[in-house]
Parts: sequence; C-alpha cells; structure tokens
Amino acid sequence: MATVQVSEAEKVYILHGIRDDLRVDGRGCEDYRHMEIETDVVSNTDGSAKITLGHTAVLVGVKAEIGKPRPLVPNEGYLEFFVDCSANATPEFEGRGGEELGTELSNTLYKVFNNKHSVDLKSLSISAGEHCWVLYVDVLLLQCDGNLYDAISIAIKAALFNTKIPRVHISSDDEGGKEIELSDDPYDCMRLDVENVPCIVTLCKVGHRHVVDATLQEKACSVASLIISVTHKGTVTCTRKVGGGSLDPESIYEMTEAGKRVGKALHAPLMKLLQQEESLGTKRQKVGFLG
Repeated sequence: MATVQVSEAEKVYILHGIRDDLRVDGRGCEDYRHMEIETDVVSNTDGSAKITLGHTAVLVGVKAEIGKPRPLVPNEGYLEFFVDCSANATPEFEGRGGEELGTELSNTLYKVFNNKHSVDLKSLSISAGEHCWVLYVDVLLLQCDGNLYDAISIAIKAALFNTKIPRVHISSDDEGGKEIELSDDPYDCMRLDVENVPCIVTLCKVGHRHVVDATLQEKACSVASLIISVTHKGTVTCTRKVGGGSLDPESIYEMTEAGKRVGKALHAPLMKLLQQEESLGTKRQKVGFLG
C-alpha cells in the first residue's frame, strides 16, 4: 500500500481536525471526496468502467468467456479477479512492489463479489455441469491516493452494470452432442442484475474517531482500518480488519454502523448515475481513461 511520511505537527493538526469533524480538505468524517465515473471506456472488453476518487484512479475491464463450471456448483458460473498495480501509480509499485498488494486486493474482492448473495451466479450457467460463463475482472490501479478498496468496488459494480454477455443458443448435432452458438448481434445480449452487488466502505480509526475515504496523510495517522462490504439494503456481507493496531468492541460496533449507513447511501446515487449514462446511448460524450 502506498504510504507517505507525516511529521508529528501534521499528525496533531489532522487528529484535532477529525476530532472536531473538520478534516484538512474541509470534509466531514463520513464524506467522500469528489468522484467521477465513466463506463464503456475500453473497446475490447464486454464491460468496463473508470473511476476517479480524489486523486485515486482505477480502471476495470470485464471479459466474459465460456468455461467449465466448478464441480461443487455445476449450475453456476463464477468470477475471477486480477489486480495490477501500475508502477506509475506510486514508486512503491516499481519492480515487484505491487504484487503483494495486488494479491491481497484480489483475495478480498473474491470474498466480497464471488458469491450468490452479490451476483446471480446461476444466470451465468449455460448447461449445468458442462458450460458456464466465467467473468474475468481485471483491475488496473492508475493512480494511488488512498482508499483503494472503495474505489475498486465502485468501479467493479459500474463495470458489471456495463457488461453485455452474448446470448447463447444451444443445439444438438447429428451425433447427439451439444453445439453452442453465440449471437453476433450486439443488441442480443444478457445483462447482469447488479442491484445486490455490494460496495466496500473503508473506515480508518484516527484518534478516538473514524473517517470514511481517508487520504494517504490520514491513513498515516490511523492505527487500524475496518473494511465493510454493504449492499443497497444496508446488509453487511463481508468484514475485514487491516492495519497493525487494535480495535475495541465499541469502536468496531460504531464503525460497522457508520459503514452500513454510508454504504447504503452510496448505492442509490451510483445506480441513478449509471442508468442516466446508459440512457444517453450514443449521444453521451466519451472522455476515455486518458481524459
């Protein structure tokens, strides 16, 4: 994870501001930075999205391929995650510096998204026990300024919303085998229901309070963080504690309740924005991930 050095005077300034619910950039403790989202930014994917949260920039591409279902769940498809930490995001990712973080992020994303409560995995099944859709979700960190989990989860939800999976037609050949034909009509496709896809809310314990969407400077003052994935109904689907410090039960309860409140409030404007962008069709102005 990218880090910055903060002097003792800066730490005191940040801590006193958070104590009074006034952070260095003017936000309250439960406010996000300015967020920009754009979908359909990569042409050779089935779905894509780019998000900018403050100075954190994340690009997500989704590719759908036909694979073999897993033996324990023969009537479901599945998702695979790969996170690439670009060396341009921070000097710490140069060489193999970003591999450990990429693996950590991938494992967390797998727990959060690859389950029947988040995505309707049965809708990805083509023929039980034989063929299913496998969604390869590739995440590229373009710029790192804190709060990676939240930015990545929002980008994944937007990319899954944008994903168009070709319609499959199954027919039998002369020998009784199955033949799979994919529709070449770009409008004859299947869309995913992303309503239950959770968003991750990261809360950092700074002093005696906790903050949402911490910057790198605030992260440097934090003893520990709580990562919570929350659905649009406010249901917590996954919780993980990161950082070397400890959290007492009362803090965990307060942070969980705040995460549920913030996460639930995040879904409605996000879905509204995605639907508005979708309704524009070809009229919408594309900026692109280099814009």
